[in-house]
Amino acid sequence: MFSWAPAKFSNQTGCFMNQTLEKLFSFLSRLFTAFSATLLFLVIIFIARESLQIFQEVNFLDFISGISWNPLASEPKVGILPMILGTIYVSIVAILISMPIGIGCALELAALENERLKSFCTSVLGVLAGIPSVIYGFIGLLVVVKFLENRLLLAAGESILSGGIVLAVMVLPYIVPTAAETMEKSYRKYKETSLALGVSKSYMLRTLILPQAKGAILTAMILAFSRAMGETMAVMMVIGNSPILPRLLGKGETIPALIALEIGTAGLGSLHYHALFSAGFVLMIFLIFLNALFYLIRKNSPENLR
Repeated sequence: MFSWAPAKFSNQTGCFMNQTLEKLFSFLSRLFTAFSATLLFLVIIFIARESLQIFQEVNFLDFISGISWNPLASEPKVGILPMILGTIYVSIVAILISMPIGIGCALELAALENERLKSFCTSVLGVLAGIPSVIYGFIGLLVVVKFLENRLLLAAGESILSGGIVLAVMVLPYIVPTAAETMEKSYRKYKETSLALGVSKSYMLRTLILPQAKGAILTAMILAFSRAMGETMAVMMVIGNSPILPRLLGKGETIPALIALEIGTAGLGSLHYHALFSAGFVLMIFLIFLNALFYLIRKNSPENLR
């Protein structure tokens, strides 16, 4: 007569446990999200506090537009324009090299019928993303730099071009998956119709898939550009690290390389110390702007509005 009671009690207990675990998981997720946001906010506040102190001694416009960097001189000069231009220049070179290759790879992946081969190619891109940047720098120093010295007869192969070539390989894993995801959706959508109309595969990819993926290509480019601007070790090993106005076949220096090379020798609280933090703060503003732009384009792209 009462045989149902234990089963009913067991179901109620199970439901209660599930609700409790769900609430606990939700609480922990919010807690960790709040902790991450707070940590990021504290980092920004710390960098801003350490960097803004320099502007009590140096004018802001002189700091970002000056072309001389010698913070240890009797009359210190802390202009970071060469490093700003070097960072942007080497990133642009990397994007110009990597975008055509990345878009071509994304198109091929989107139209690849062999799932095993597609999975293998995706895994290879993942491996490229996981290789330490110092390895890229070492290969660039031994291969790219030596190639430019021998083929272009340069006195030194360390240059903006060398940095751009190495960075181009490093940002490919950020370009290909971002663009391929949207291209694959479009390819599946138009594939049957195009085949029924007798349209060739290359024509479909060129006239249908590429225009549909404009938003994804733009977001991939912005993501890769921000990644290139923040790279330190690989670029530092092949660019020459000279705080001069950059040229394509000449040496240059990026903001991350400047900080990595000199932060260990800067006295705590000195003008040199605060100037390096200020350079990092300028770079951080650039990256925050690029990532916000990436998010807005991604959010408002036609692929996500459908």
